[in-house]
Amino acid sequence: MDGDRGDQAPLLDLREVDETQVSVVGGKAAHLGALSRIDGIRVPAGFCVTTAAFRKIMAQTPSIDDRLDQLSQLSPDDREAISTLSAEIRHSVEETPVPGDLAAAITGALARFGERTAYAVRSSATAEDTPTASFAGQQDTYLNVVGPEAVLRHVSRCWASLFTERAVIYRLRNGIDHRTVQMAVVVQQMVLPDASGILFTADPVTGNRKVATVDASFGLGEALVSGLVNPDVFTVRDGEVVASTVAAKERAVAALPEGGTQEVAIDPQRQEQPALTQAQALRLVRLGRRIEAHFGRPQDIEWCLVDDDFQIVQSRPITTLFPIPAADDQENHVYLSVGHQQMMTDAMRPLGLSMWQLTAMAPMLAAGGRLFVDATRLLGSPASRAGFLKMAGRVDPLMRDALETLLDRRDFVPTLPDQAGPGGPTTGGPSTSGEADPAIVPQLIERSEASIAALRRDIATVTGTALFDFLHEAFQEHKRVLSDPLNMQAIMAGMEATWWLNDRLHEWLGDKNAADTLTLSAPGNVTSEMGLALLDVADVIRPYPEVVAFLQDVAHDDFLDDLPKVAGGAEARAAIEAYLDRYGMRCVGEIDITRPRWSERPGTLVPVLLDNVKLFEPGAARRRFEQGRQKARQQAQEVLTRLRALPDGQQKADETARMIDRVRAFIGYREYPKYDIISRYFVYKQALLAEAERLVRAGVLTETEDVFYLTFQEFHEVVRSHRVDDELIRQRRDAFRSHQALTPPRVLTSDGEAITGSYRRDDVPAGALAGVPVSSGTVEGRARVILDMAQADLEAGDILVTAHTDPSWTPLFVGIAGLVTEVGGLMTHGAVIAREYGLPAVVSVLDATRLIRDGQRIRVHGSDGYVEILP
Repeated sequence: MDGDRGDQAPLLDLREVDETQVSVVGGKAAHLGALSRIDGIRVPAGFCVTTAAFRKIMAQTPSIDDRLDQLSQLSPDDREAISTLSAEIRHSVEETPVPGDLAAAITGALARFGERTAYAVRSSATAEDTPTASFAGQQDTYLNVVGPEAVLRHVSRCWASLFTERAVIYRLRNGIDHRTVQMAVVVQQMVLPDASGILFTADPVTGNRKVATVDASFGLGEALVSGLVNPDVFTVRDGEVVASTVAAKERAVAALPEGGTQEVAIDPQRQEQPALTQAQALRLVRLGRRIEAHFGRPQDIEWCLVDDDFQIVQSRPITTLFPIPAADDQENHVYLSVGHQQMMTDAMRPLGLSMWQLTAMAPMLAAGGRLFVDATRLLGSPASRAGFLKMAGRVDPLMRDALETLLDRRDFVPTLPDQAGPGGPTTGGPSTSGEADPAIVPQLIERSEASIAALRRDIATVTGTALFDFLHEAFQEHKRVLSDPLNMQAIMAGMEATWWLNDRLHEWLGDKNAADTLTLSAPGNVTSEMGLALLDVADVIRPYPEVVAFLQDVAHDDFLDDLPKVAGGAEARAAIEAYLDRYGMRCVGEIDITRPRWSERPGTLVPVLLDNVKLFEPGAARRRFEQGRQKARQQAQEVLTRLRALPDGQQKADETARMIDRVRAFIGYREYPKYDIISRYFVYKQALLAEAERLVRAGVLTETEDVFYLTFQEFHEVVRSHRVDDELIRQRRDAFRSHQALTPPRVLTSDGEAITGSYRRDDVPAGALAGVPVSSGTVEGRARVILDMAQADLEAGDILVTAHTDPSWTPLFVGIAGLVTEVGGLMTHGAVIAREYGLPAVVSVLDATRLIRDGQRIRVHGSDGYVEILP
């Protein structure tokens, strides 16, 4: 039956249904219909009460529109209001009589199966069991329903279950309009199984697609789903049961003759018998692989065993698995998260992904809205492996541990021939710095500024398809600047000097992280200067109370237009605009070109600016920088004096003095290449948005930001053809929302296994959270768990706890006492700036934003690498 006819029909047999009819029969019924068409898969017979019937009921339900309006305006955290309103809606739906013609159709369909046949009556929502949202457990299922009256009553309950409290909260949290979701109802012959359970065709914990797990218990599956029993568990890989656990199953759920279910005791002699044989578990997994192949993705399958015959009662996609980057072969691959290296693990839109791929120095693969690099060859080559692991540990120790965990298995990463030349290792190789001349730093900055100025000048008049040709050439210049040997030499000179000082001074003097103090207020760091420059803007604003009051009420990003209307506003606007001229290309998540820049949303900076006005005295930027410089100088003198007292002390002191000079000359430049990249990105973005605006004016696009959901190449084609696939953009928006809910792994294999890594330390007190020490000192204070910089509200002495910090977070650093992040390493941006500002910092603390509550007092041990949560 086609979709148009099906949309009008109140009932459809499950055999008439497939996955193209979700809008008519809901996700669950669509999957069941598709399952019934797969060769060798048995599905209990039944029919579906379609969404046409649901719409008819909703139209007859009193005051439903007003109540849905009220429901949509509630916060997902307002549990009391949601509970009250959703209960009212459910009661109204359940009390609305089933129309006579529909009741007659349902009763007639039931008559085909016999008067006393038992049924499972199950909700099937249109937003349920989709590739991006399973909605598992959000609506209701009723088992062993006997008799037409009972079936009709439970059909009404299923309709009403669209408005259970948990379903409403789920939709509110996922931005789903209550009116866009409709409810169909599946009515199936009841299966009375010997055993039942759940099959995952991929490991739901690790994500490994080659591992299937079977949970099994006696009787109806409700015992397992409700947690009444611990199931038997079979782990299957490559057609073999590789692990099994048989649980003591004391209870089961059984069907009652008159309808409904009850708990029953299992005969003691059967309690420790397996619910399935290993042969049955293997047969079930083979059926699961057939279902998985049909739907094209791993499945969460509910099954029943009746007389040694499996029947499938539900299959839905496993939506929590992180997608695997596509490969053009069947070999094993190891993928590393780029986001964990760039301090931005959030999902990116397609334009952002493709732009980073086109401008990056290494090939990158996209999956789940994130970017990955394939490290298989570097890990498989004996010549590059050790250096690569060492470099990975510098960036993120948990990533290194995850890689070593994988290598220890000895059966996944192939041993590959060593490479040399252009295809060889790009990290972990020999030093490129040599005796770098500090004079190259201003030269590199001058070249960068000239190149960006030329980019701005030349791009200004280029439009249409010529713009994309121009940008392809600009990307080559972009990569040429970054790959300049002098650029890498300057970066590595500062980093290697840092490592040298930390290693040698720990060996000679026992000092931990000695470079932390020695790099305070290092000159030429464009990121730390950015944070201090906002203190100077605060100095301009502070003398004008009307400006401060005006900024406290800012609600829109066009506030700069109105600022001159208050006393001191012209001076304040000039200072803010000068700051934006220098740093306005930055923003949180800045590697994604689609993210709004500070120049586009200057209101983002207002809370930080107001905190600076409140927390600091005039001249704070200059004083802080000078204090750091003096502290570093004093520390250098002290270290050199202590070294001279050692055997061969003068030689050690001379070497150390050279390294101190080198680290202070070069470490600031560590932040400049990212500034160069983001400066170019803003120029690219402005040109691309101007092109998108032309497409909007021409009626090709609905809004300019539609292009964010196209790749660079697809955007080019839209400009060329003046045609766009609106459905593709809609699908990409939906996919982006689903990607936002995923947590990217540090390390991901081509089998889909996510490997987290762990700290193997015995020097962390019980109950403390382990991490990486990146900036010395110990500080105690109030934890401020902040995931959105625009929501920051800091007091003096607060400790910032967040997922990750890229350079855009630097303005917050001037007002805090310490830093804790979930991602990072010794030389990542947050660590470098924390050291420059003298903030004790521990990074790469797993789940810090979940384990530390906002407002708790914590103690950050920046020298030893752990965080204590205080009573």
